[in-house]
Amino acid sequence: MSIRPWLASYPEEIPASLTYEEQPVQSYLTKTAQQYPNKTAIHFMGKELTFQEVYESSLKVGNYLRKLGVKKGDRVAIMLPNGPQAVISYFGVLYAGAVVVQTNPLYTEREIEYQMKDSGSIVIITLDVLYPRVRQVIKNTPLQHIIVTAVKDYLPFPKNIIYPFIQTKQTGLKVHVEERGTNHEFKRIIETEPAKEIDLPFHFDEDLALLQYTGGTTGFPKGVMLTHKNLIANTSMCAAWMYKCKKGEEVILGVLPFFHVYGMTAVMVLSVMQAYKMVLLPKFDVKTTLKAIEKQRPTLFPGAPTIYIALLNDPDLRKYDLSSIRSCLSGSAPLPAEVQQKFEKVTGGKLVEGYGLSETSPVTHANFLWDSERVKGSVGVPWPDTEAAILSLDTGEVLPPGEVGEVVVKGPQVMKGYWNRPEETEMTFKDGWLLTGDVGYMDENGYFFVVDRKKDMILAGGYNIYPREVEEVLYEHPSIQEAVVVGVPDAYRGETVKAYIVLKEGHSVTEEELNLFARAQLAAYKVPRIYEFRTELPKTAVGKILRRALIDEEKRKQEKTS
Repeated sequence: MSIRPWLASYPEEIPASLTYEEQPVQSYLTKTAQQYPNKTAIHFMGKELTFQEVYESSLKVGNYLRKLGVKKGDRVAIMLPNGPQAVISYFGVLYAGAVVVQTNPLYTEREIEYQMKDSGSIVIITLDVLYPRVRQVIKNTPLQHIIVTAVKDYLPFPKNIIYPFIQTKQTGLKVHVEERGTNHEFKRIIETEPAKEIDLPFHFDEDLALLQYTGGTTGFPKGVMLTHKNLIANTSMCAAWMYKCKKGEEVILGVLPFFHVYGMTAVMVLSVMQAYKMVLLPKFDVKTTLKAIEKQRPTLFPGAPTIYIALLNDPDLRKYDLSSIRSCLSGSAPLPAEVQQKFEKVTGGKLVEGYGLSETSPVTHANFLWDSERVKGSVGVPWPDTEAAILSLDTGEVLPPGEVGEVVVKGPQVMKGYWNRPEETEMTFKDGWLLTGDVGYMDENGYFFVVDRKKDMILAGGYNIYPREVEEVLYEHPSIQEAVVVGVPDAYRGETVKAYIVLKEGHSVTEEELNLFARAQLAAYKVPRIYEFRTELPKTAVGKILRRALIDEEKRKQEKTS
């Protein structure tokens, strides 16, 4: 793979290869605090923190963790929504020389217990309202300490007084955590700990910064081992790709959760590296997001298709000024062409699709934001220093342009492996290539097209059907807000195509109308035979539709009737 056709498409501002500073991820916070000490780093519900404040607070957390006995390489879990504490804790763990274990705040007790045991985390930093769940499982895990914070700790007056009452009303929980035994108060750490530098030995290629757990759609979640080199490489690539963005000047909307690798890299680490102001939202809510865009004027808005779809379908969309948005990189799921076009029309900015995996820190490909022709349906071209190819699903050989096979990648952002799973790590690599499990092809110009997950491909009557192709057609129907297609067992065809549909508010459509619409654009064997209308679809925290959950649901139905 010495030929890289995609390089011919690169704008002259993007180099084919980058130089990476051999330093830990947290050193970017140290440098940015030195260069921009008084610049706003975080805006959170009216409260603002400078880079100097974030830096000093992170050092305090790092020093406290060392005091608790955390050593280099130990794992520390962070179970927080987006907010100042999530950023401070992340860099605090790294300053302590430990490895961050990102934990979804929506996890059940069973899921928390599994992840703490699998990662071997000895400390967890979490919210007061999540504390009861952690407390229930601590005796079954290696956890020795719980550091507890509250949303109100970083709210301005009078929100800090009012919020606890709102929180109690919303959750039904009134939690007060006393600081004793294994419990520690985040607020007191910030108020009393020294902000002194911690000097530790460091190995750029080997030291882990993060254990990022995969979604577990194919079994138990696995801890992806990402090194400081992986994260610095991918964030540097991101900065190079967004070459028109000015250091110290951009404002980025942080609605993607930081416990997801995409939000962590493309919002949090990028902002610290480039001295951008982060406007943080603890969860995605359409009205809150629209108000934040109008008031805080973000220029960058990384997101997922479901986020853009929800905003576009808000009945009051036209009342808000979204013109500050210049650039959006969409990830986590396929971006329907119609959504891209509508969002660009509403904002006047650019929205392009990228591609990646937890195993690649996460981005490997993206479309160009500026100065390039659109290639419809493509996830773009490989980023600097990133190799990509298509391997035959039958022989494993590299395929020529236009032929469909498995997408494989190489690059400095590719993981070290899976935590404590050497056999699965070995199965995920072939001759140095990371096997993505995605099916796609490359055109003659080096643009890649992902047609589906290898495991999601539908085999009906001997035909290969890729759900994404069918979904793209359904998204073009004016009444459809969301659509997902799966293969369900069929006695005659082996599998048949089923579509789950969420309609736009105030719209209606019949199965017969959708059938006629699909038949006009798809070969007969690809047209859905079954339609199911729903008010919502199962999704991950970042908004990715859980196709696997629907497939499992169908299997359970079949088992009950058989």
